[in-house]
Amino acid sequence: MASRPGAGAADSGAGLFAALLRHWRTRRGLSQLDLALVADVSSRHVSFLETGRSSPSAEMVVRLATALDVPLRQANAMLRAAGHPAWYAEPAHDSALPDQVRATLELMKRHHEPFPLVVIDRTYRVLDVNAGALAVLGAALPGPATLDPAGLNLARLCLDPDSGGRAIVNQAAIARELLWRMQRELLADPGDARLRALVEELLASPVVEPDWRRPDPTTPSAPSVELQLRVRAEVWAFQLVVSTVQAPLEVAVDELRIEQWFPSDKLTADGCRALAARSR
Repeated sequence: MASRPGAGAADSGAGLFAALLRHWRTRRGLSQLDLALVADVSSRHVSFLETGRSSPSAEMVVRLATALDVPLRQANAMLRAAGHPAWYAEPAHDSALPDQVRATLELMKRHHEPFPLVVIDRTYRVLDVNAGALAVLGAALPGPATLDPAGLNLARLCLDPDSGGRAIVNQAAIARELLWRMQRELLADPGDARLRALVEELLASPVVEPDWRRPDPTTPSAPSVELQLRVRAEVWAFQLVVSTVQAPLEVAVDELRIEQWFPSDKLTADGCRALAARSR
């Protein structure tokens, strides 16, 4: 029997969406009934979508992706697999942020002075910093007196045996926690090729211990991480807190991370203020 025109492409798309839906449902540890309850659809419909017997509307794809807490970049992939255009803007450059988000970041940067604030993307590439971060990193890192954050990657810096090893007093603790966090992020979004490539690169660092290669699920995730920096002849201590933007509607915003450094002691706070005074 001759196949109907266009059937191959449609069946291929339906099969890809069905596979993605099963992948994210099992990744989140949900049964078809669980997903149906969360997304407010029938379990029969979920079953038909996973077997390719039904094709979802764009609205249904977004509803299921939201229920499964799928990253926006991967939600777009699900939409395309189902034969629909992407819903969420994917700027040509990761640093292309909406004006409202940029204005909010500028406000946060000013209010956090003279203490460091660093904006990074999903691969820990530095997108923006405040004056406090420039001053502290410039004083702690070997190299030119004026630090250029362009091209700086915090993950690579933390696991670098030279620059990171000289600047970060508690490098082992920071590197282990960061690597485990990145591995957990990769488990949550295994299709992220850029993050996977970075993790594989970092695992080759000589500072990585054998037991860091797999995240320990029994270790609780702390709300902050202590960073000890060697600044000239002193050791400055910061509590690092990472936040994200709530309810993002663009991929670049969804992948944004805002890292604020809070001084843990008077020595560190006074040192940051002194650096800011000198720069003024």
